Amino acid sequence: MTQVTVYSTGPTCQRCRLTCERLDALGIRYDLVDIHDEHNAAVRRFLVDELGYREAPIVQAGDSRWAGFRPDLIDGVARGLGIS
Repeated sequence: MTQVTVYSTGPTCQRCRLTCERLDALGIRYDLVDIHDEHNAAVRRFLVDELGYREAPIVQAGDSRWAGFRPDLIDGVARGLGIS
């Protein structure tokens, strides 16, 4: 099964909320990581400094990674999982 992780900037991030709502609606399980939490500072540095992401959420789904609310890509993950 494809592992999905959503890196969020917290509960006030609308694109993060929309992404999680879409995943929930499709029944896709995911891990949610708040990159503003001080315990996740190393993850935040990697995503921002090493990979160059400047927009939240950052979604990792298997070998794919993207930033922002991308329902088209979420739907692609669902298709890959056999969810319609």
